[in-house]
Amino acid sequence: MQQNRSNSIFNITVIVAALGYFVDIYDLLLFTIVKAPSLRSIGSTDATMLADSTKVINWQMVGLLIGGIIWGVLGDKKGRLSVLFGSIILYSIANFITGYVHTVDQYAWCRFAAGLGLAGELGAGITLVSELMPKSKRGIGTSMVAGIGLSGAVAAYFTYQFTNDWRLCYKIGGGLGVLLLFLRIAVAESGMFKQVRQQNVSRGNFFMFFTNAKRFRKYILAILIGLPTWYVIGIVVNQSDKFAGKLYGSTTLDSGRSIMFAYAAIALGDIAVGFICQYFKSRKKGLLLYYFLCIASLILFFSNFNNSDARMYTVCAMVGFSTGFWAIFITMGAEQFGTNLRATAATTIPNMVRGALPLINLMFLNLFQKNWGWPLIKSGIITGIIVMAVTLIAFYFTEETYHKDLDYLETEELLP
Repeated sequence: MQQNRSNSIFNITVIVAALGYFVDIYDLLLFTIVKAPSLRSIGSTDATMLADSTKVINWQMVGLLIGGIIWGVLGDKKGRLSVLFGSIILYSIANFITGYVHTVDQYAWCRFAAGLGLAGELGAGITLVSELMPKSKRGIGTSMVAGIGLSGAVAAYFTYQFTNDWRLCYKIGGGLGVLLLFLRIAVAESGMFKQVRQQNVSRGNFFMFFTNAKRFRKYILAILIGLPTWYVIGIVVNQSDKFAGKLYGSTTLDSGRSIMFAYAAIALGDIAVGFICQYFKSRKKGLLLYYFLCIASLILFFSNFNNSDARMYTVCAMVGFSTGFWAIFITMGAEQFGTNLRATAATTIPNMVRGALPLINLMFLNLFQKNWGWPLIKSGIITGIIVMAVTLIAFYFTEETYHKDLDYLETEELLP
């Protein structure tokens, strides 16, 4: 199977995929930036704020988990472009409607619907870019998509600072999605997918991940190596105001600002990781370097060094940069599976990681704090140790994919 390839890292597919992910991240992180004012305006109090915000973010993550499966399957059955169009329509509508909610339950349902839509954006974009570019540059191409796209969180922060209207921010997110539909017209379908569509082969069969031992192992490992990203964002940075209160008695830290600094650094990290992997000629060596940076940054986060708001913002940026391996982690997932299952893998894997956040929250909040009575700091540290231990074990058993040719198919052999 052959297809025309572009050697430029700034071809139209990379640019449009990056802008799509920009809107994706804008919408995905907007809740964490406006959670306090938005929830207070619909009836939440200081006593219910943590429970209400956890409920909304968990519903959003569950939507991402379910949507990842749906869009991934459709990406391999109907095409990568169909997913990009369909997902953007859904999350644009959902985000616009979010601007009109009046109860926590309505908020949660709207974020669930938005999560369903947002789940399809990145996986389809990464799959297209991976199949378009030569293997020597596809890591740089996908890192550019993530690096540019992740700056959407910074845009969300400053949009709220400028408008001071959380409802308007959601409506703007919906409008940006609609604008993207017009840009998508210029993007061509993957040549690899066009060739596979003409063959008599199973496409987008999600259950194929579970019917073969080797494929199942690769799929689970591909999910586990990404866990630190949402531990850092979903717990460490998202709850940075509460950690600041316990670490040094702060009552002034803005968690939305922490998220802005973290995502600005994540964007830089995601751009850098493509070039780092290119230098090492290895995905795994680049990933391992970022793991070490993540561990070092988390030690600083929970140490006496982190004793002021300025240092908290600085450390949030450091720990954010250290998790700027999102693009390479998803690229590795896409590279490990054949063309007839690649979009399913690339779309479900990151959303399985996002969907793991409610489970990590259950351990961090319900098990350690509510059931076992552990303080916030101890719960955060132990949760981080467990997440990093699982990740490093999975990393050890994950295969290197830097030099892998993507022009192959997955067969349907069963488990022995």
